[in-house]
Amino acid sequence: MIAPLALLVIAATNPGTRVDTPLGPLEGELNSGVRIFRGVPYAQPPVGELRFAPPAPATKWAGVRQAKQFGNQCMQLPLFGDMNFRSSGMSEDCLFLNIWAPTSAKNQKLPVLVYFFGGGFQAGDGSEPRYDGEAMARKGIVSVTINYRLGIFGFLAHPGITAASQQKASGNWGLLDQSAALHWVKANIGSFGGDPNHIVIAGESAGSSSSSAQMASPLSRDLIYAAIGESGSTLSANSRTTLAQAEAIGEKFAACLNLNSIADLRAIPAKQLLEAVGKPGAPRFNVITDGYFFPEPPAKIFADGKQAHVPLLAGWNSEEQNVRSIMGRDPHTVANFKANVEKLYKEQADEILKAYPVNKDEDVEAVATQLAGDRFTGLSTWRWIENAAKTGGKPVYRYYYTRPRPKRTPAFANATPGLAGGIIRSDAPPPPRPKGAVHSAEIEYALGNLATNKVYAWEPADFETSKQMLEYFANFIKTGNPNGKGLPKWPEVKTGHFMQIDAKPVTQKDTTRARYELLDRLN
Repeated sequence: MIAPLALLVIAATNPGTRVDTPLGPLEGELNSGVRIFRGVPYAQPPVGELRFAPPAPATKWAGVRQAKQFGNQCMQLPLFGDMNFRSSGMSEDCLFLNIWAPTSAKNQKLPVLVYFFGGGFQAGDGSEPRYDGEAMARKGIVSVTINYRLGIFGFLAHPGITAASQQKASGNWGLLDQSAALHWVKANIGSFGGDPNHIVIAGESAGSSSSSAQMASPLSRDLIYAAIGESGSTLSANSRTTLAQAEAIGEKFAACLNLNSIADLRAIPAKQLLEAVGKPGAPRFNVITDGYFFPEPPAKIFADGKQAHVPLLAGWNSEEQNVRSIMGRDPHTVANFKANVEKLYKEQADEILKAYPVNKDEDVEAVATQLAGDRFTGLSTWRWIENAAKTGGKPVYRYYYTRPRPKRTPAFANATPGLAGGIIRSDAPPPPRPKGAVHSAEIEYALGNLATNKVYAWEPADFETSKQMLEYFANFIKTGNPNGKGLPKWPEVKTGHFMQIDAKPVTQKDTTRARYELLDRLN
């Protein structure tokens, strides 16, 4: 371990990378005009008595803390073989964040982006290259990624924990982590040149749901300047689970492991607990209405206008789910589509078939893909957009992302694309290339990180798409409005239009309202 004196010498030899924060000095790195600080603790390690508890504020450190390596990723199973982590390992001690700040940010008040990673609240890490904040920093934005607890460590509810807690609640630990990170940013980001009153939250998939959650929660909503959501929200069936229902699930799971007290739950080795969650039949722990982070279901909070009243930019992709999630291996015929819809919707099938009409076999793939994507993320994102537009009193902008990824590079030609955005190597023949933009495909484009993904043979049109999408996002982060010089005009959703994003963004009139209203009523 380097002595504090030596650390101070290091700091002195790297002007511009030393930052003094209220918790102590940090020593980061400099990369072509961007200062990078990795692995910064925003809360105490959630271990021992702090496992299954709200995050405790980070404590001051002695000397200069080195912030040159990503902190540990949070405990998680390898659910997505295509995730690419740059962290040093996995541990319960994982509540770290990373900051990218322009060198010009000193003594300024620049807009701040806090980006939540995706992974179904079960996996992911703020170190993934696709979330890298360097491109945003070059746009004059202080960019932050965070880690938050996942799976059972992030969302277990249990009656014993609830009874013993000061908040009389349990679960949603991961969302509480995110809120704690926002409070840390509010208190500390000024040291990095960020404006603590201009914090924009964003994320994709579970990260998008996280943005909607932080907007809804009274613990966070006053910290937010604006929000971005990419494919998902908590205005879905998952968050309707009550505290009592989640406690029953947690209690039953703990009993199966002979964990009969809070002390038992906090004493079992983390690896053993993780292995138990991975066994067949184990429950999946997720977002709930806990009575504390969410005093009411998030859908009701938005419907009643109790969420953060801030600008929102949100949307989803053209192939969020593959046609197979509706059709399975059945041939793509009108008769098979009708039969599968009847299995899914039973007595409501006729209404669905009217909203998603197929007149010939050639229509089945496109229409079934639309239905699959709407069921997966489209509906919940639409609900968020609609409710924010109705009760938020601030501008709302909707997008529909349609650019398919290009072909893979020769080194990855036989790999299978994964749901999380990367690839999975296997001996099986890869499926046909998607015809639309799959779930998570937009992340590298929106954040300006195409070059970090070596899987795909990016074409000039891809870089043009990224250039414009990054510009839209950066404008929105700075002003709450995506529009700017040289970009096609993006109207607010209240005009009945959305922006279709591809190499040439185009404003489109919304003709899909009836089908989302139907799905909203049926779900």
